Amino acid sequence: MKPPLDRRRLGRALTELANTGTAELPAAAEAPRSGASVARRIGLTGAPGAGKSTLAGRLALHRAKRGGRIGVLAIDPTSPKSGGAILGDRIRMDDLEGSEDLFIRSLSSRTATDGLTDHLPELLDLMDRYGFDEVLLETVGVGQAEHAVRAQVDSLVLVLPPDGGDAIQAMKAGIMEIADIYAINKSDMPQAAKMASEVKRIVSLADRSVEDWQPPVLMTSAQDPESIVGLSHQLDRHFEWLQEHGQHDARRILRSRYRLRRWLERRIGAVIDRQPEVFFDKAVEQQAMEVLRTLDLS
Repeated sequence: MKPPLDRRRLGRALTELANTGTAELPAAAEAPRSGASVARRIGLTGAPGAGKSTLAGRLALHRAKRGGRIGVLAIDPTSPKSGGAILGDRIRMDDLEGSEDLFIRSLSSRTATDGLTDHLPELLDLMDRYGFDEVLLETVGVGQAEHAVRAQVDSLVLVLPPDGGDAIQAMKAGIMEIADIYAINKSDMPQAAKMASEVKRIVSLADRSVEDWQPPVLMTSAQDPESIVGLSHQLDRHFEWLQEHGQHDARRILRSRYRLRRWLERRIGAVIDRQPEVFFDKAVEQQAMEVLRTLDLS
């Protein structure tokens, strides 16, 4: 049996890790795992206004009631004034507090431009060390290029608004191709059925074999508990499929690639930010060599 969750200690640890300098490798990244299990990771992404926060909250509450320790990391846009999270996600999830098995935390996107946040792999590792069975990761609203969340989660839900036809056109070349489940949210609105039909048509055009996972297109609403149950069931089905088809090693490699790439990007960015104006009068090749020498990576 797991010990009670020390929320205060976890909150402080998340804050300390999130505040680690962008060019530093967090100490937690090098800490031993101490036999901690890896939480199942569920991503929810989609365009702004699709209702991701409310849907994530209802889904987390439903799954917490089934048993297990559930965490929600909601990434908010960085405040231009304070540099912290605007906290819109936390405000929308306030009614979920009080469940001992549910932990919710908003995080600022900081310097990340891919819908995620700095040091996310280490933040997720920290959730593992605190014994979470599942972690729901809600991204900042995304477009076609911001699909880095794929590397960080086991199951990815793309949440779409019922009147998001233009958004679909914009996302076709990117995240529309990598979602595991499509959720047409706010399904009580009249445009939802038409939207679902359009998404099903797009999904059917994908080049998939019979052995591949076939992404379902669901109608969801925070006001319809049965739709939340249906979404949860499809997530369970997808997790079973991953186990049967041995996809976990591939996901582990994806996560390792992302971790290294983001760390190097932050280190290089920190060096460039420190350069004087005269540095940028040099040829690009010379600039690159000087940055590499500074990093001692050449």
